[in-house]
Parts: sequence; structure tokens; C-alpha cells
Amino acid sequence: MPRGVLLAGPPGVGKTLIAKAVAGEAEVPFFYQSGSAFVQIYVGMGAKRVRELFRVAKAYAPSIIFIDEIDAVGKARGSGRNDERESTLNQLLTEMDGFEESADVIVIAATNQYDALDNALLRPGRFDRRIFVPLPGIREREAILRVHLGQKLYDLDLAELAKNTVGFSGAALSTLVNEAAIHALREKRERMTMQDFDAVREKVLLGKKRILSYSPHEREIQALYQAAKALCAYWYEVDFEKVSMIERFLVEMEHEIVSRTRLHAKLKVYLAGYVASELYFEDIFTNCAEDIGKAKKLAEEMVQVYAMGDGVYAATVDNAALIDEAIEDLEQFLHKMEPAVHALQKELLEHESMTRAQLQGVVDAFL
Repeated sequence: MPRGVLLAGPPGVGKTLIAKAVAGEAEVPFFYQSGSAFVQIYVGMGAKRVRELFRVAKAYAPSIIFIDEIDAVGKARGSGRNDERESTLNQLLTEMDGFEESADVIVIAATNQYDALDNALLRPGRFDRRIFVPLPGIREREAILRVHLGQKLYDLDLAELAKNTVGFSGAALSTLVNEAAIHALREKRERMTMQDFDAVREKVLLGKKRILSYSPHEREIQALYQAAKALCAYWYEVDFEKVSMIERFLVEMEHEIVSRTRLHAKLKVYLAGYVASELYFEDIFTNCAEDIGKAKKLAEEMVQVYAMGDGVYAATVDNAALIDEAIEDLEQFLHKMEPAVHALQKELLEHESMTRAQLQGVVDAFL
């Protein structure tokens, strides 16, 4: 059996619920602990709690330990001295893969800060299984809404409501239904309608952070933006597994040696949505901000670090030349492939995501 399972994903997508469901289905003792509970004022107390937790779990083995928000104790070491947190992490590492046998004890952990975790925690033998729990797609949102609406009275087209809640997590959808029910009560109506959901959808539901949500026109813009990026990634052979309306989909390069051609292809993918927006909508939108930043950084690295500009001592102006060259290529390519881009946009508007194989099927129809 795997020693550990790490559930990673945005807040509110149901990582804790999955762990509870696993424990229920397995019919074994389930020990819950939050990562922050291990972090104590006094040095050594956190490590003692870890030892106690594993001692009890072994006594009741086979059993499951669930550590929620493991990043509270499992952040990378060396980024600032904290003896208590480091000793707690060291004890956790020892318990998971030390001389003492932890047979029949499975550790499930959840985090929304995967990149911050210590490498020793992620190595094989500790968390062998890593499962990314994404935000729900359109079909999943419809099913989640159906659960939360339960016995409530409503006159709604759930498919339409699911379409209008792009970017909502399961927890956010629960809050949305509750807020809509309260709004209906204030309006002295027994049944919830789309009017109630429209009234509270833009409300601040999670503290001061607004939930990412798109209007119908914004959905068209975002779908075209991602469609152009996906088409270029496929055409220029930049790695990706699945493209969606809201999530990043490029696989970061893990090669030691990368050619100028490959880096230039990635630069084009970062700029594809920006060029497509200008080409098809005759306008530029703010959803390009992150990709533009990545394109500038990549162009700078290509010129200043890898000498892929005009010689080893290339000037900063070469960064702009690389980007201009990529934009010029993209304008010609996207103009020629306009039918394919719009076909991909339509698929994303309907399904919100597609695999590389599905994308290939759409593109091949136009070649």
C-alpha cells in the first residue's frame, strides 16, 4: 500500500470531504489533525504531538491519519529559522519513513500551497500518491448545486445556473445557495429564482476576496483566449494535458537542456491569447496580465541568461525584438487558423475543458 496520499488543490474544493469519504468507505479508525495544531510555542511540543498521534494510530491499525493544511508544518526548511516547526516536520518525516514501521497506517494530507512544501515530504516513500483536486467543471457544479438545494423550493434552470458560476468551488456554491435562500426570504418569496442568485452572485462571499466569475460576454472572451493558447501549444508542440476556461494548463519544462526553438514556441503560447483578443475582438483585455508577465520574463531570460538574442552581450532591446517576432508569427498563424480557434472556443464554452486528444480531433477537422 502507499504510505501517504497528498490532496492538493484550491480552497473549498472538497479535499477534507474526500478524506472523510475514504475513511467511511474503508471502515477503519480515522484520526483528524490540522497542521496548525502541531505548531506550539514551546520547542518539542509539536514533535511530541506527532509521536502521540502516530502511537495511537498504530495501536488501532489499520487506520487513517488525516492532516489538514499540512503546509502549516510542512513548509520548506531553510526559508527562515523556526526551530519548533522544523523539529515538528522532522518528527513527521521520521514517523512516515523511519526505522519504526508504520505499517497499516495511511497518512492523507491536504494543502492548497503545494509549491511551499518541503522536498523531503514529497519524496517517494512518504506521499507516494499526489492527487490534484481541481475546481468543479460545469457538470460537477450542476450536481453540487442539486445537492445543496436539496429540499429547498426553487424555480431554476440548474444547467444555466451552473454555466453562470464558472470558478466557484464547492464551498462557494454552498454559500451561494444559502445567500440566495436568504435573499428570497427577504423578498418574502417561498421559491428561489435566478433573480436571487443574480442578486448575490457578485456579493463578496469569502471575506474580502471576490470569487472569480464571468458574465456571458466575459466567458466568450476567456474561452477564445484559452482556445488560442491551446491551439498554439498543440501546433508548436508545447506540453499540456488538458485545457480549461480557468486553470493553467501548460506543463512546466523539466529538461536540463532546452533549445531556442522550444523556448520561442513557449513564448508564442504565452502571447497567443493576447494576439487573438486583438485580432478577433479588436481589443485587449486584462485577462492577459499573467501571461504577458511570463512572456516578458521568458524573453529576458532568453536574451540575458541564455544569449539567444543578438550575441552574448545583447542589449535589453533584444527582449522586445523577440516578443515582436513572436507576435508577428502569431498574427499570421491565428489569422489562417481562425475557424479552428472559434471551433475550440465553442467547445470550451459548452464543456469548459478538453483533453489534448479532444483538441486534436477538433483541429484535425480543419486541416
